[in-house]
Amino acid sequence: MPDPSAPHRGGDAPTESGWGPLSALPGNPLMWVLILSEMVVFAAFFGVFAWQRALEREVFDASQQLLDPVLGGINTMVLLTSGLFAALAVAAITQGQVVRCRRWLWAAFGLGVVFCAVKVYEYADKIGAGLTPETNTFFTWYYLLTGFHFAHVLFGLGLLALVAWRISHANVETATAFWHMVDLIWILLYPLVYLLR
Repeated sequence: MPDPSAPHRGGDAPTESGWGPLSALPGNPLMWVLILSEMVVFAAFFGVFAWQRALEREVFDASQQLLDPVLGGINTMVLLTSGLFAALAVAAITQGQVVRCRRWLWAAFGLGVVFCAVKVYEYADKIGAGLTPETNTFFTWYYLLTGFHFAHVLFGLGLLALVAWRISHANVETATAFWHMVDLIWILLYPLVYLLR
């Protein structure tokens, strides 16, 4: 019976040419289908947010000032660092360093948990101040966008934990590809919701 902790490349990822350009990307092509689909959904949400902002500029500007850009900035640095750790995990597994890869994966996971803790604190603070999804259009979108992203962070944490346990080159590449998408979405979401006026 093969050792699940041993890294391997051959035979653990689809190699069919039927995936077209997706075949050249790291990890499982099905994950890239999911990633691209999710990015289209987020792009649509961002577009509607911008449209609503144009319709209610004063409400959006006033409401945006009630957010804490420092907390959002902290979470940006946390996710970027977590993404770096995920990239280091890929580098480690590529070199056959299973133990080091696992450590980087858990480091990325730990910072993901920090992101969630900061976000929960921020939600509690806003709700405690009476700022809920029903407050106005801005806060409806604030909770929708950040909540949808939060759900993706939780899913990504599950993937990181799973591949840290069931480690292989393809698994690590697949999970970290999703985690990098989570990073990218937040890099776009943070300035759009917290900073741009």
